[in-house]
Amino acid sequence: MKIDRDQIRMVIALSLVAVIAAAVTGLTDIFTRAPIASAQKAALHKALQQVLPAHSNDAQAEAITIEKSSIYPAKSDDGSLTGLAWEVIAPDGYSGSIRILVGLRPDGAVHAIRITHHRETPGLGDGITNNHSWLASFVGQSLDSISWKVKKDGGDFDQFTGATITPRAVVKAVQQALEFFHTHHDVMLANIMKQATTGNKQTGAGLE
Repeated sequence: MKIDRDQIRMVIALSLVAVIAAAVTGLTDIFTRAPIASAQKAALHKALQQVLPAHSNDAQAEAITIEKSSIYPAKSDDGSLTGLAWEVIAPDGYSGSIRILVGLRPDGAVHAIRITHHRETPGLGDGITNNHSWLASFVGQSLDSISWKVKKDGGDFDQFTGATITPRAVVKAVQQALEFFHTHHDVMLANIMKQATTGNKQTGAGLE
C-alpha cells in the first residue's frame, strides 16, 4: 500500500492544531478559574448582605449543607443566630429557571428575597428584580401568614400586568423554601451549632 505523504502531512497538521487548541483551552481555564470563582463569591456576599439580618460572621465560610442546599447562617457577635439564607430554583419561569436567594429570620419569617439569575422578558417578567414594592411584599411573611399564590389564583401576591407566570413561579419557590425550613428546622439548627463548635475547636487548636 502506497503511503500518501500529503495525507500524512495533513494528519500531522490536524493533530498539532488539536493539541494546540486543547492546550489553549486548558490554560484559559486555569487562568480564568480563580477570577471567576472570586467574582462569584463577591456576588454571593453582596446578595447575602441584602437578604440576611444584621450579622458579624462570614456566612459563606460557615455554610452548612442540608440535602445538597448550602445554608448560610447569620450570627451576632455573641454567636446567636440572627437568620439563614439559601438559594432556591423556580424551574417554571416564563423563559426558564429563576434562581432566588431567600433570607429568613430564626422564627421562619422572610427577611428578604433577591433574584440572583433569570431570563425573563424585559419590561414584563423582570419586575421580579426591579419592582421593589413587590419584593417588599414578601418581607415578614411566614408559611401560614398569607396565601402563597398570586391574586389571579386566589392568593395574596400581586402579579405583573401582562406577566403572571413569572411572579407565580417565584411565589411558589419561596413558599417551598419556607416549607423546607419548617421540615428541616431542627436539623439546620443542630448542624449550625455543630459547625460552630467544630470551628471554635479548630481555631483554638491553631492558636496553641
